[in-house]
Amino acid sequence: MILLFAVVVMILFALGFLDALWWLAAAVLIFGYLYFGLGGAGRRHRGGDSEYGQYRDDRDHEERFDRRYRRQRRGRWMRQDRRDRQQHG
Repeated sequence: MILLFAVVVMILFALGFLDALWWLAAAVLIFGYLYFGLGGAGRRHRGGDSEYGQYRDDRDHEERFDRRYRRQRRGRWMRQDRRDRQQHG
């Protein structure tokens, strides 16, 4: 992916000698990659670029979701279990 990005930027830079608008396009592409692609402000997880950091953030998010909706689901599961016992037992 980084190789494709580098090739595209080099092509846009070379086209910039024909029209300066291509240099602007290359600059926007580089800015977007640095801002959103390398852990800049566009990234939400605090673990950096490591896979473990992403895993930890996903796990924490899932735990918060479970704590928030546990009561609602617990009641539904208990009703379903009760229905299953009545039908099969």
